[in-house]
Amino acid sequence: MRRILLMIVCAFMLSTNLWAKQLVPLSVNIDDDEKPLGHGHGRSAIEVPLVYIEDYTLSFSSTFEDEVLITLLDEDENVVYTGWLAPGQTTLTFPSTLSGEYTIRLTVGSVYYIGVIDL
Repeated sequence: MRRILLMIVCAFMLSTNLWAKQLVPLSVNIDDDEKPLGHGHGRSAIEVPLVYIEDYTLSFSSTFEDEVLITLLDEDENVVYTGWLAPGQTTLTFPSTLSGEYTIRLTVGSVYYIGVIDL
């Protein structure tokens, strides 16, 4: 009986922890200025990373091989925050002084991902 109760409590804790994180939907774009004329992009689809936000912590389901520039823009498209995600790093914490809705831009080489987060 104790074992069943312990399993139910663990399942509840796990499910509430997963629901506390919100998935950040991202769209992908390519900065064509990064590649010289005549060097096209491959035909395969670019994989969009799974990004979650919980409170002020941004987390990724996998790591990047390159540095990632993370920029937050306000409603007037002014940059309010800039940070870097080092290769292998999976989380980034924003300052608690930020609040409201922001456009988030993740830049990885010539590829960038754009979404909206609420802090």
